[in-house]
Amino acid sequence: MSARREPTARQMRLAVELRRLREAAGLSAREAGALLGVNSVQISQIELGTSGVSEKRLRRLASHYACTDTEFIDALVGMATDRTQGWWEEYRGQLPASFLDLSELDHHSSFRRDVAILYVPGPLQTEAYARGVFSSRVPELTQDELELRVHHRMARQNFTFPYELVIHEAALRIRVSDRATSRTQLARLLELSDAGRVTVRAIPFDLDDFGTAANTMTYLGGPVPKLDTVVRDVPHGSAFIDSEAQLGAFRTRFRKMEAVSLGSERSRDFIHQLAKEL
Repeated sequence: MSARREPTARQMRLAVELRRLREAAGLSAREAGALLGVNSVQISQIELGTSGVSEKRLRRLASHYACTDTEFIDALVGMATDRTQGWWEEYRGQLPASFLDLSELDHHSSFRRDVAILYVPGPLQTEAYARGVFSSRVPELTQDELELRVHHRMARQNFTFPYELVIHEAALRIRVSDRATSRTQLARLLELSDAGRVTVRAIPFDLDDFGTAANTMTYLGGPVPKLDTVVRDVPHGSAFIDSEAQLGAFRTRFRKMEAVSLGSERSRDFIHQLAKEL
């Protein structure tokens, strides 16, 4: 198999999990290679995501690593053998890799949970709202770059997984463009909520016990909990968090924020009221 120049986030996740299994077994790359009849370089390439691994070799490695979690192993095999050419591939070479990685993660997710403090999350944005968000970029995007990003964002609207959103009043009130755009965006959130596609819970400014205002996050469910992923915005793109300890912490954070937010029906009433005020 030829070496990959730029592994996707999903390919890198498989590589990281295989390295974690080897290290948990107390084996070096050379020792793992010897068990497969390959050299340590080939093991390193697999663990860097620059080379794929067959189902047969992956299951042999898992056996040598004494991993008995069959659901986890089956999920890793699914990642290793998947040959999906998703819709996002048409944007490769035109958009930053993080855009495509997020699309791929969405495609393979079993559920999604967002905490939004300043903006409505991308998959829920209207076209006008998305254009307003991208128009504020510094340095400024060219018209072609802007339209490409908006087009890609609209293509992410066709999700089928269960979606939970906890959104602060700030994100509902901030006008990324004009009054009409904000009103239409709020109507879109209500439409998605009424249709049961998204569970929306709002956090008003005057709500007590909200000390985690900076904790914007996206939590994406994997085929098994060990393969969940948290996505955080960073200055130059997105950071993907996948250690078990951190995933556990973010699960707790989400549930705490969910607990202090309004219920679904009260949230819809709250958003209706905000829309009337525009």
